[in-house]
Amino acid sequence: MEFHAWKHFSTITRHRHKVIAHCWKAGIFWQGLFHDLSKYSPTEFIAGARNYLGDQSPNEKERQQYGFSRAWLHHQGRNKHHFEYWVDYNIELNRKEPVRMPTKYLIEMFCDRVAASKIYYGDEYDQAKPYQYFDKGRKRRWMHEETSRQLEDLLIMLRDQGEEETFRYIKNVVRIEGKKDKKHWK
Repeated sequence: MEFHAWKHFSTITRHRHKVIAHCWKAGIFWQGLFHDLSKYSPTEFIAGARNYLGDQSPNEKERQQYGFSRAWLHHQGRNKHHFEYWVDYNIELNRKEPVRMPTKYLIEMFCDRVAASKIYYGDEYDQAKPYQYFDKGRKRRWMHEETSRQLEDLLIMLRDQGEEETFRYIKNVVRIEGKKDKKHWK
C-alpha cells in the first residue's frame, strides 16, 4: 500500500484555499479560515494519505476496504458544514431525523461543494458540475427538506447565472436574511 502524504496534503490544502476564497466572496471569510482543519488531524490525514486517489475522495477507497470510512465519520462529526452533522433525535417521532442547517453552515457547504468540484473535476469543471453531483446523490441523501431545497436553489443559480451572480446573491441576500433569523444562524 502506497502512502501519498504530499499528494494528499497538496489536494486538501488546494481545496481548503478554494473554500476560503469562496467564503470570502460569500461574506463568511472568518468561517472559511477554519474550514476542514480536521483533515490535518492524524485520524483523517493518515487515512487520506493511505487511500489517496487524486480524482475523488480517499474516503471512497476506505469504504470499499472496510465497509465504512473512519476518516469520514470523524470528519462529519466535527464539521458543521456537512448536512450529516445535522441529525438529531426527534422525541415526537422517537427516531433520528435530519434537522435544518443554520444558514452560515449552508453557505459554507455551498462553498465546499463548488471547491470540491473544481479540485476533483480539474479541467473538466464547469458551473453545472456541482449541481449534477448534488442531483446524482438525491436518492441516497438524508438531508432536511428545507436545507436540501436551499442548497439546490443555489446550485441551480450557479449553473444558470454563474459564480459572480450567485456569490453576490449569497453575500447580500442569503447571508443577511440568515443573520436576521437568529434561530438558524448560530
